[in-house]
Parts: sequence; structure tokens; C-alpha cells
Amino acid sequence: MSTLALITLVVDDYDRAITWFRKALNFSLIQDSPARTDDGRPKRWVVVAPAAGGCAVLLAQADGPAQAARIGDQTGGRVGFFLHSTDFDGDYARMRGAGVVFEEAPRCTDYGQVVKFRDLWGNRWDLWQRN
Repeated sequence: MSTLALITLVVDDYDRAITWFRKALNFSLIQDSPARTDDGRPKRWVVVAPAAGGCAVLLAQADGPAQAARIGDQTGGRVGFFLHSTDFDGDYARMRGAGVVFEEAPRCTDYGQVVKFRDLWGNRWDLWQRN
């Protein structure tokens, strides 16, 4: 059986991204290692993940104009990332205190509590807790 281990998020700056994920989403820095592009230029391999585990995020600093143009809109304006919570009210309050930009007030749905927010670059996320 396979599992999803990493998703890539293109960002403008590694250190800025690490800081935002740690402060705003309470993610842990899993790895920050020197690496090389396919053509041998230096880059970093930077992975952050929720403290509770699950799928991690590979932070990839944009390499060139085509990648830079996609920062903040990697899913064409759709919610592309879903952060599951076991303490919705606590996570929402902590995230608001960290300056996370929410698009709406939290709401109850058939599947649980949910609120849409944007990351530092404008990508859309859902914070949600299942019923």
C-alpha cells in the first residue's frame, strides 16, 4: 500500500516560508538540507509538517519566471490544501493570533467545522474538523 508523503508548495523564499509555517500553522521543520537542481545549481531540500504527522510539505523556492508566476495560485484559485484539526477552536484562535488571513467566519457543515484561509502567498486552504 502506498501513502502520500509530500506535496510541493512553490514559495518565494525558503526562510520566509519556514517561519510562516512554523508560526502560523505550528508546523515542525523536518528537514533543511543542501541540494542541487537537475542541472547542478545549489538549492535546498526543505520539508515542514504538522506536529501530529501526516503528509508533509516540500517548500520549493521558485526557480525562474514560470515557477514564480505560480506562487500563490498553484491550484487555479481553488482550495488546494486541507488542514485537519482535532481542536478547531484552539487552532483557529492560535492561527488568528499569528496573523493568518481568513476568508470567512468558521461555519458548521454536514461534515464538520470549516473555515477558509490563505497562506502567506495567497494559496487557499481549509482548516476543518470532522464531525
